[in-house]
Amino acid sequence: MPFADDETIAAYREAWDAWQKQLQHLHRVFLEGERIRPDQLKGLLGREARAKERWEAARRRLLGLDSPLAGPNLDELP
Repeated sequence: MPFADDETIAAYREAWDAWQKQLQHLHRVFLEGERIRPDQLKGLLGREARAKERWEAARRRLLGLDSPLAGPNLDELP
């Protein structure tokens, strides 16, 4: 029996896949030596960070940690 509804699970999987895509590109650059321009690197780092934040938010929702009693919601911070 799943711990969450289908929409929450789908959002989690989508966020995970999007983060992994950006992380794989980051690894190609930093670990395998793929060369990209500095402006592209800046964009890649930003995309990876935002994708990880979306995954973390989806993970919190999946685990039921997005309630007001669970602490601050990082999605609502400036």
